[in-house]
Amino acid sequence: MAGAVDLSALKARSEAAARAAKQGPSGNGAAEGGGQFVIDVTEQTFQTEVVERSLQVPVVVDLWAEWCGPCKQLSPVLERLANAANGAWILAKIDVDKNPAIAQAFGAQSIPMVVAVAGGRPLDAFTGALPEPQVRQWISALLDALRDRMPAIAEAERGAGAAQEEKEDPRFTAAEEAIERGDYDAAEEAYQKILDVEPANEDAAAALRQVRFLKRAENADPATIAKADAAPDDIDAQLAAADTEIATERVEAAFDRLVAVVQRTSGDDRERARQHLVGLFELFPADDQRVIKARRNLARALF
Repeated sequence: MAGAVDLSALKARSEAAARAAKQGPSGNGAAEGGGQFVIDVTEQTFQTEVVERSLQVPVVVDLWAEWCGPCKQLSPVLERLANAANGAWILAKIDVDKNPAIAQAFGAQSIPMVVAVAGGRPLDAFTGALPEPQVRQWISALLDALRDRMPAIAEAERGAGAAQEEKEDPRFTAAEEAIERGDYDAAEEAYQKILDVEPANEDAAAALRQVRFLKRAENADPATIAKADAAPDDIDAQLAAADTEIATERVEAAFDRLVAVVQRTSGDDRERARQHLVGLFELFPADDQRVIKARRNLARALF
C-alpha cells in the first residue's frame, strides 16, 4: 500500500477542524477501557495522533463501526495485543461513520479494515476479522520489518518482555509458537493437555476451537460451495462449504446453510449439522448479532 494513499490530504481538514473546535493536539485520546496504548482518533486528531506519531512508532489503524459485527470480534483482539506490546506500536481506533474522510483516504471498501502506518505512510493492511494467531503474525511481520528503523520498538518490546516474563503460561506459549509455525496439530495437542488438567479453562477451550477451525480452513476450497449447492443431501459437502464460507467471511451464508440442513434432515445427519453449526457459533462473541440471529433460526428449525 505504500504510496497508494495520500494521508496528507487529511492534514488541512484536521487542522481546520481543530481550530474550529478550539482544540489542539489531543494527547489524551485514550479509548475508554482500551488501555494506555489504545486511542480513539477523529478527523481532527488524525494528523497528530496517526501521521506524526507514526514517525516515532508504528500506528495500527482500526477502521470500525458500531453496526459491524466482525469489528466487535476483531477490536478486542487488537486492543489486547496493543497493550501487551507495551508501546511497541499504538492502536488507533477510528469510527468510520463519524470520520468518513479517513475511511475514504484509506480507500476502505469494507470493514473491519486494519492499516499499519509508519513514517507517515501506510505500509500494509488487511480486511476482515482474522483469527488472533493470524493477527499476531501480521503484527510480528510488521515489527520485524521496522525494528531497525524505529529503535522505540525494540525498547518497548524489552519492557514488555520483562513485565510479562512471570505472567506467561509456558503451556500457552508452546501452543502459540506451534500456531506461528503452522503446526496446528501440535497446538491442538497443547491446548488439549491444558484442558485435561483444567477442564474449566475457558481460554484454552476457546483457543482449541479456533485451532481446530484453522486446521479445517487451511484447506478451504471455494469449489466446495458449488459442490454443496449441487448436492444438498451430501452432509459432508454442506459442512465443508460452511467452513469455506466462514473462512471467506461469508458468515451469515454459512449459518443459513447449516440451519437449512437441520430443517430438511433428521437423525444423525441433523445432529451432525447442528453440532457443526454450534461449533461455528463458538468462534464468535456471544453477542455477535449474526450468531444471535442464527441461534433463533436454529431453535425454530429444531422445534
